Amino acid sequence: MNKLFPTQEIGSLAKPVWRIKAYRGEVLSKDEIMEAVEWGRRLSIENTEELINLLTRRERTAEDKKALLQWSAKYAIRLFEATGLDIVFDGEQWRSEMYEHVIRNVEGFKFLGYVKSFDYRYFNKAACIDKPKYLKPIYVDEFLFTKENTKKVVKVPFTGPYTIVDWTFNEYYEQKTWKRTKDLKKRKTEAKREFIFDLIREILRPEIKRLIEAGASWIQIDEPAVTTNPSDEEMQLFIEAFNETVKGFNCTFSLHNCYSNYKVLAKYACQLQNCRQLALEFANRDSLQLGTTEEVRVGYRELKIFEDYGYNGNYGLGVIDVHTDLIEPPELVRDRILYALKIVGDPSRIYVSTDCGLRTRTWEVSFRKLRNMVIGAEIARKML
Repeated sequence: MNKLFPTQEIGSLAKPVWRIKAYRGEVLSKDEIMEAVEWGRRLSIENTEELINLLTRRERTAEDKKALLQWSAKYAIRLFEATGLDIVFDGEQWRSEMYEHVIRNVEGFKFLGYVKSFDYRYFNKAACIDKPKYLKPIYVDEFLFTKENTKKVVKVPFTGPYTIVDWTFNEYYEQKTWKRTKDLKKRKTEAKREFIFDLIREILRPEIKRLIEAGASWIQIDEPAVTTNPSDEEMQLFIEAFNETVKGFNCTFSLHNCYSNYKVLAKYACQLQNCRQLALEFANRDSLQLGTTEEVRVGYRELKIFEDYGYNGNYGLGVIDVHTDLIEPPELVRDRILYALKIVGDPSRIYVSTDCGLRTRTWEVSFRKLRNMVIGAEIARKML
């Protein structure tokens, strides 16, 4: 982008209560319907009487449910636009959750039940019971809807292969490799590798191809599990998987990773190919004091490690903590950006981000956080 310190969201936004309950077929209260009315008015959404009519129905068809997803996505897009963000998506309103959404749209998996995760309260964990098979587009419909409903730059969040495999019980491939070797460690290693590259070949690359054919120009690969197993063998597997996923496509790719061990990731980041940006979280590690000294900006010290290891791509710099309702003042955002600039040197390498998606915050809190992030970036821009 021509603009310095462009602002972006990372992916998710909380789903409104009216969207959740109506999609489940539940009856909404007057207050829940009024929430849709008030945010519609605030975001200047047109024809909201159609939505209200939908929300007040006792029974809803499959077409009604699709319309609910579209209404919710339109609200999220407008919220992001109203805060002044430069790069947007739809708040992942079409998705149940980043992992489950993928698994529900492919063959070869069986859900086993919910387990607790750090970032989101629970996710529906599955077992791979057969070779993964592509059934239908996973992200294309929501991308097309977003593209039609905004003039901003669109970045598509896309769950990466390493995380999908790491979060799945690998029954099919472990049984398959058991016939070849009885050594447990070797069997698990071979099974994981075969699972990852089948997933890339059979599911993820075909989906990326369809997204690009539909007009997608920027795909963000989300890999929160990267440093869960921080051995050299596992990190090399992650790098190989990322590079194979994006290989040969004419598209911008970025990597989002959060709540991880950056001392480990930094050692390998410069091996990523066709990766324009690392979107990383720093704000939750930082102090709330104003200033641009190393003593104050403790949360951004690990940025230097990436530079020391030779990473020379762009950063999606996390300046907003998504796990607190604190509204970061613009001046704090400004100082976090300017401190990062001292380390990176080139302002064109810094994109301004939230640490992660905002799905655990209310829309009011999310709006205020994002608005201050945009203002803080503008102040920092003027100080150059």
